[in-house]
Amino acid sequence: MKILVTGGAGFIGFHLCSALLKEGHQIIAVDNFFTGTKENIAELSHNKNFTFVEHDINISFDYPVERIYNLACPASPVHYQKDPVKTTTTNVLGMINVLELAKKYGAKVLQASTSEIYGDPLESPQNESYNGNVNTLGPRACYDEGKRCAETLCMDYFRQYGTKVKIVRIFNTYGPNMYKDDGRVVSNFIIQALKNKDITVYGDGSQTRSFQYIDDLISGMILMMEKEDFTGPVNLGNPHEISINELAKTIIGLTGSQSKIVYQDLPEDDPKRRFPDILLAKKMLGWEPNIALEEGLKKTINYFRAKI
Repeated sequence: MKILVTGGAGFIGFHLCSALLKEGHQIIAVDNFFTGTKENIAELSHNKNFTFVEHDINISFDYPVERIYNLACPASPVHYQKDPVKTTTTNVLGMINVLELAKKYGAKVLQASTSEIYGDPLESPQNESYNGNVNTLGPRACYDEGKRCAETLCMDYFRQYGTKVKIVRIFNTYGPNMYKDDGRVVSNFIIQALKNKDITVYGDGSQTRSFQYIDDLISGMILMMEKEDFTGPVNLGNPHEISINELAKTIIGLTGSQSKIVYQDLPEDDPKRRFPDILLAKKMLGWEPNIALEEGLKKTINYFRAKI
């Protein structure tokens, strides 16, 4: 099967392309290297079924494919706030270009949406019927509202044109091939711990997240793409809730670090609680995460230890 992966040089894109190649598919990966890396592409380029195209999805493109996984958008606050207008246009104009391509060739589209569409939630855990609590004027809105609009476009193309769409809402994901400077909490803490530097916690550390290992996410995305008669949205995440303080202490322990925890001001609109209700994923996909946090962290720590 011919499959297009936008954002194919990124953290999730790399792992998704790898998994699809193992299944024998022909992959076209598109990326503009805003956050993706040439190192990731180099690891895949030896496979004869892999083609890479350097391209920005805000500019229309045309590849005859049967499946499209749309991952093209910076996902960490450091990157999506660097050029917020670009972030919004990628989520809106880029999404339209993806949907137009799917409409032309009758391809299925899986949109990589995000738990950020729930904003700073007033309900926990978050399930798919919750409409969220998002500040439309804040510094995170370029990503939060951009992803919400992308979901809207998917459903409008589905209703108006019959375009086959799938929406997954991805909760915090970690693993090898994360960028060491991307500002995400797991990679930040691991790098700081391995270097015996202070672990920087924003706020008082009582805010919570849930962390799923990359392999669990990829299996969920592929299951969702191939599931008939189910559009979503569906949460893909680990329902185990952990505070940021607990995460920092766990990483210090696993690395044997001498790091100390220091505290800084909490960024504007940073969610206080974030963890998914995955009952719908269990029911419709037979999916739930299998890799425990400590096991996944050990694999990720080993990756970064080798890198630095």
